[in-house]
Amino acid sequence: MTGPRITRRTLLKGIFGGAVVSLALPPLEIFMNSHGTAYADEGGGFSGFPRRFGLFWWGNGVLPDRWAPLTTGAEWEPSVLLEPLRPWRDRVTVVTGTALGVTNSRPHGAGAAGLLTGRELIEPYGANTFASASLDQVIAQAIGDSTPYPSLEVGALSDDSLSYNGPNSRNPAESDPIALYQRLFGPTFTLPGEDPIIDPTLALRRSILDAVSDDLKRLQSRVGAADKTRLDQHFDGLRSLEKRLAKLEQAPPVLAACERPEQPLDAYPDIEGRPQLAAKNRATCDIVAMALACDLTRVFSNWFTEPVSNPLFPGAPAGHHQLTHDEPGEQLAVQAILVQIMESFAYQVESLARIEEGDGTLLDSMAVLGTSEISLGKTHALDDFPLLIAGSAGGRLREGIHHASTGGEKTGKVTLSLLRAMGVEAASWGDEGGYADSGMSAIEV
Repeated sequence: MTGPRITRRTLLKGIFGGAVVSLALPPLEIFMNSHGTAYADEGGGFSGFPRRFGLFWWGNGVLPDRWAPLTTGAEWEPSVLLEPLRPWRDRVTVVTGTALGVTNSRPHGAGAAGLLTGRELIEPYGANTFASASLDQVIAQAIGDSTPYPSLEVGALSDDSLSYNGPNSRNPAESDPIALYQRLFGPTFTLPGEDPIIDPTLALRRSILDAVSDDLKRLQSRVGAADKTRLDQHFDGLRSLEKRLAKLEQAPPVLAACERPEQPLDAYPDIEGRPQLAAKNRATCDIVAMALACDLTRVFSNWFTEPVSNPLFPGAPAGHHQLTHDEPGEQLAVQAILVQIMESFAYQVESLARIEEGDGTLLDSMAVLGTSEISLGKTHALDDFPLLIAGSAGGRLREGIHHASTGGEKTGKVTLSLLRAMGVEAASWGDEGGYADSGMSAIEV
């Protein structure tokens, strides 16, 4: 005998405090018809400071012939594209010459999956589905549990991100600096020495999942394996929210660098069809830096622009992605766009380096990976990959060198070095073509 059909309006129900409580469900395959669309509803640290990790991502690759520094080793001489990093070349390591190793099955998508998971992209590409958690989330699982926000996902262009907890479980980015500020430093934020926030509804919030547990067990017996996975991810997210609420009731850590930043005053609307990417990025970087200093999080990903994104940059005659394919000759317009992107990456570094922490700065305890999903945008190449690493992860990574890799070393070796610098006990990274079982010793201390 089967029970009533499960629809998008199905709620888990339970009894709590003598009252009926209910909880909504995530999208499940059981809600869908044979076309994959929803059924219509029927009837209705370092020196005492923690290690931190950041990811700065831009879409559409680089121009490899103008990317690599002109010299190797320390005090590397910037190329035309890396000139904005000149003030920070003693804090930024550049790795060139590596290859992802994964099959280039889908333009942009295969490279994104290969870099962030070391694995092949799962079809269909339209779902942007990765085979496993992305790099930022692997690190967040290791070092993010003790902070109110295990990770932050931000962006300058949209809420798209490639931060994944696992297949079909994406973490959207916050692209509104004002909304990001309110989320982190709004009414629930407390400075060191202030009384913690006491939420009178927290006990109720914390107990809802317990109250619906029996209904959940019954539902799990009626859905397929994929839906069981989605349910697990959904409730893991709810448990994470409850943990974050509980942490808000605790006294904040005593961190001298922590202070309430100024709230952004501008909504940063497009100007004549051109998004204010640089201005939004500056506001976002300042907020994220203080969130790290206040130990609200230890992991962030900044999705400055996304794969295949086509924003109009200042001075550009067309969108970025379009120009990578259609601009003839030396692609000087693409070059100008990449210089602007590096200026925004440089500001990410600056925002971390100017916050004093102990005898150093916030950047000392960090590793910030700057990269894209391809190397040459015109051909979607996956070799000679662009990799920037700012900070030393508390003295665990070499700063300020250009390492020119030879022999087609796997990009995953750099990823494995980053994981280990963050304290992740990883014997290897990725599989098949993207597999690496040793780090890149040239960038390790």
